Amino acid sequence: MSAISAAEKVDGFTRKSMRKAQKQRKSQGSSQYRTQTAPVELSPLPQLKDAPSTEQQELFTQKLQQCCMLFDFLDSVTDLKSKEIKRATLNELVEYVSTNRGVLVETTYPEITDMICTNIFRTLPPSDNPDFDPEEDEPTLEASWPHIQLVYEFLLRFLENPDFQPSIAKRFIDQKFVLQLLELFDSEDPRERDFLKTILHRIYGKFLGLRAFIRKQINNIFLRFIYETEHFNGVAELLEILGSIINGFALPLKAEHKQFLMKVLIPLHTAKALSLFHAQVIRGLLKFWPKTCSQKEVMFLGEIEEILDVIEPTQFKKIQEPLFKQISRCVANPHFQVAERALYFWNNEYILSLIEENIDKVLPIMFGSLYRISKEHWNPTIVALVYNVLKTLMEMNCTLFDELTSSYKADRQREKKKEQERDELWKKLEELRLSNSGLVQNNSHKLLSVRNNNNNNNNNSSSSNNDNDNQDKSVDAAAIAADDKDPDVKDPEFSVEASESDTCAK
Repeated sequence: MSAISAAEKVDGFTRKSMRKAQKQRKSQGSSQYRTQTAPVELSPLPQLKDAPSTEQQELFTQKLQQCCMLFDFLDSVTDLKSKEIKRATLNELVEYVSTNRGVLVETTYPEITDMICTNIFRTLPPSDNPDFDPEEDEPTLEASWPHIQLVYEFLLRFLENPDFQPSIAKRFIDQKFVLQLLELFDSEDPRERDFLKTILHRIYGKFLGLRAFIRKQINNIFLRFIYETEHFNGVAELLEILGSIINGFALPLKAEHKQFLMKVLIPLHTAKALSLFHAQVIRGLLKFWPKTCSQKEVMFLGEIEEILDVIEPTQFKKIQEPLFKQISRCVANPHFQVAERALYFWNNEYILSLIEENIDKVLPIMFGSLYRISKEHWNPTIVALVYNVLKTLMEMNCTLFDELTSSYKADRQREKKKEQERDELWKKLEELRLSNSGLVQNNSHKLLSVRNNNNNNNNNSSSSNNDNDNQDKSVDAAAIAADDKDPDVKDPEFSVEASESDTCAK
């Protein structure tokens, strides 16, 4: 044990600070750097794009193996050349997998997963602050992030590649892989948790056989958070993933899903760190907001107000835009109970203080609905409440209120002008239609008269033709009768026909 100096004996704070600094260096070192038997200096390999197609696959494997080398980023002066070579190689691998087809053959899967596991899976250091608050305290950022970020990017491109085959990858991306991935959600670095959220969501979508296992392990993390540790940095990110998963559940719900609601999601509201994931709870409520049931809308508004009553200002800023867009729609609801419940938010002093701090964002969202309702709503109680809310907002920022009023009136004038132009256009179209219908009627009368004239002409011509036919028949009959009187005709058959014709003529 090292001796304690006189200064340290006198100043206990100095001794405590030094121990804390030593502990910090040790814990971070265990996370970023694994002791190697002998330092190895990397040498750059040829570019994949310059290599012949027959050698690219082997070179790709060599680069993956090269990226398995780890470096100590807490020491900012050693291995600078090797660190830069690895960073450039990782960048090249990301681009190669993203832009080329046919690179993910079966033999590369073990090499890829080995490189990923070697770089990202590690024991996270204990937090220097046991009461760490992601919203208030500065997080301990990952020292080796320049390399780890590119490895996460490579893993994401690997999962999203069109040639990716889950049937082959499931031998390497298994339950153990998922467990280690979930443990990393406790990282204090928000950049890492954001990558992990996207990657776990892709794995859940690609590997059907791992879905139940992922849900169960998230269950266990939440239960441990609620009843044991009361600390886990990735609760908010896991809740966002669950929001997408629950959205895909089929109806009716399985018993497993109902139990998850009763035993996990509802008890999460009892956690001391509830304020850390208030934003995710509110986003979930907004996502499933009822559209046709006013009673449910009133209940949702009540729960939103309870959450806003304890939400941190930093969390409020994350959800203020979608939240007040929904509140604006509720205020404009023709059902007076929904509108009344939304307007009661302005009676809450804490919510009012949050609105005042962010008035430049909230007022432009709410102004149009409030101004229109003050003129048009059927319920006098709602109109009175709206006037009070407008007065309160005007007192918070009079200049912005006047600007929005002028802008709103100008917009209304433009809308009225457009309506007038539209009405005039419809009138012109109607007049044109009537004039066209009159022309059509005149044309139809003319066509009828022409048709009647043609019919009359046809009748006259047919009657004259009949008279001519009758005259021709009379002439023929007379000629036949004259022939009957000819004494030279001796044919008895002809004489009979002639007599019949003569009879017809008479």
